[in-house]
Amino acid sequence: MVFPFTAIVGQEEMKLALLLNAIDPSIGGVLIMGHRGTAKSTAVRSLTALLPPISNESLQAELRMSDGKSTRIQLNPGRPEDHAPMVDLPLSATEDRVVGTLDIEAILTQGKKSFEPGLLARAHGGFLYIDEVNLLEDHLVDLLLDVAASGVNIVEREGLSLRHPARFVLVGSGNPEEGDLRPQLLDRFGLYTQVHTVTDVAERVKVVERAEAFRQNPQAFLSQWEPEQQTLRQRLLTARELLPEVNLPEQLLARAVELCLRLKIDGHRGEITISRAAKAHAALQGRKAVHANDIQAVTSLALRHRLRRDPLETIDSGQKIKEAMQELFVG
Repeated sequence: MVFPFTAIVGQEEMKLALLLNAIDPSIGGVLIMGHRGTAKSTAVRSLTALLPPISNESLQAELRMSDGKSTRIQLNPGRPEDHAPMVDLPLSATEDRVVGTLDIEAILTQGKKSFEPGLLARAHGGFLYIDEVNLLEDHLVDLLLDVAASGVNIVEREGLSLRHPARFVLVGSGNPEEGDLRPQLLDRFGLYTQVHTVTDVAERVKVVERAEAFRQNPQAFLSQWEPEQQTLRQRLLTARELLPEVNLPEQLLARAVELCLRLKIDGHRGEITISRAAKAHAALQGRKAVHANDIQAVTSLALRHRLRRDPLETIDSGQKIKEAMQELFVG
């Protein structure tokens, strides 16, 4: 039993970033940085319970032999049947465990098509979650970002190659006090959200009361929150269906581009992410047209980690972005 997403107290920015990626995984995932015990993993796990799996069929992988011939292999990554999967990636994971392994000896000597699916296959259609991602080896983070962007996992060994679909939302979390990701890796995450310990007394009381109610009687707690869960579940499904029809007016896109120029954002990922996230935000509101408030709602999430800064600085709280938006989006 998973704690209901709608029962999580506060952390609205984190919840919005996750919802937008659930609607459009091409946004590029979420990096959640902040204090321990602020419902980071709970939010990811509870959101997957609201989403259907990408397909009820087993994954199919294409194995290409060294002689150029290819065959298809059925994979059984053990995905849940009732909702999207959520896979935890441990810091100790090896590359073989992440991408999967080919049994070369069995293939060459027995003609047996043997492949052990990795965590990427298990995460297909759902979320891949890395706690303390800032402590994961850079080459693994790079690999995960590459696969998340392409939607395909390729395993090559001894002249053989195997590929299978691996479409998932990559979510990383960590404590900035333990170090940050390199700027090159930061930039490749679509959205960046900061979470903080709730300081309002009434809100903290709610956190304790709901946690205890869930611990003592999970079934009753889930039943209590099921109407709100069902409402959000339907909103997400509707938003996914509506997304291809959402239009971003060129005038608003031009403002987003100008905002990135004013903030001296390197590259083009900033405006591309704003565009995709704003469309997902409009779809979540049930609209087919992006409004200025959609762009305003997602800009800090999309640009905060892309601002130029001194290596000794912490990531900007968003004040620079808010000031620049006020100039461009007044009224």
